[in-house]
Amino acid sequence: MTAEALLDAASSRGIRIALAESCTGGLIAGAITAVAGSSAIFEAGFVTYSNAAKVRMIGVSQATLDAHGAVSEQVAAEMANGALARSGAQIALSVTGIAGPGGSEHKPEGRVCFGIATATDTHTETVDFGPLGRSAVRTATVDHALTLLMAAVTRQARAVP
Repeated sequence: MTAEALLDAASSRGIRIALAESCTGGLIAGAITAVAGSSAIFEAGFVTYSNAAKVRMIGVSQATLDAHGAVSEQVAAEMANGALARSGAQIALSVTGIAGPGGSEHKPEGRVCFGIATATDTHTETVDFGPLGRSAVRTATVDHALTLLMAAVTRQARAVP
């Protein structure tokens, strides 16, 4: 999946996208905005690397962070919903994960949680990319995020009469 294909699909359907990024630090926004004409689909990006920024900027609950940790589908869902609520977008995607080095037995290096929110639903998933190294995990996360966004654009377009 390429950012160019996402731009074509979203712009032809009038869909705008927002992002809430943690482990990628803005790389997904960078991939999208590197394409000429991306202003037709890109609404906003929130880089919420710290837990405090997640709470302050996009409304992630401190209780959710305390109960599940930043790298969790629960936090990914709240990040996506927060980005959607604080933007004029129709689709918001979030990522939170452990790019490495490091991790633990319960949350290993290469684990990334994704969230996709629309006005009608929120979907989450976790992908274990493995200990590929920081750069490779972040690149894989961007690629997977673009694929998820394309699928969401297609679903959203079908939902609109």
